[in-house]
Amino acid sequence: MKTENPNFRGANEVRAFFEARGLSREIHTFGESTHNSELAAQGLGVMVGQIAKTILLMVDESPVVVVISGDRRVDFKKVKALRGGKRVRLAGPDDVTTHTGFKVGAVSPIALPEGIPLYQDLSLRRFAAIYPAAGETNNMFATTPDELRSLTGAEEKDLARETDGTSP
Repeated sequence: MKTENPNFRGANEVRAFFEARGLSREIHTFGESTHNSELAAQGLGVMVGQIAKTILLMVDESPVVVVISGDRRVDFKKVKALRGGKRVRLAGPDDVTTHTGFKVGAVSPIALPEGIPLYQDLSLRRFAAIYPAAGETNNMFATTPDELRSLTGAEEKDLARETDGTSP
């Protein structure tokens, strides 16, 4: 069952989210696209791992969001076990806009529609400062792993694939 989201979401919704909570946040906007972790890290001058990727997955056609470090990949088997699903896939562009209202590469963990399960991967804990998207393919905001969990209500889980041991 698809949840139709007729409302487009972008930077204005992210700003409104912060304003509604009395938080002052600078949204960093870049002249070039930061729609992937490498571009975003270059634009900010930070490590790729500090980029907090917001990934929409479909578990048996139900949306699930995972926020994970830019240098990690989501382990679909862990998500499948967590959600008790039979099939997990990366959401396509139509799924992303339908379920989140954001464009691909612009999905922010802030200001998501109600009702989408949201998980924050433990990989983000390696960093004092992390940078999620702020609703456009060329913007981000700075936060901490604890603050992001507090703002989003995300459940913290280990959902990253095992690494080869060469990175932290």
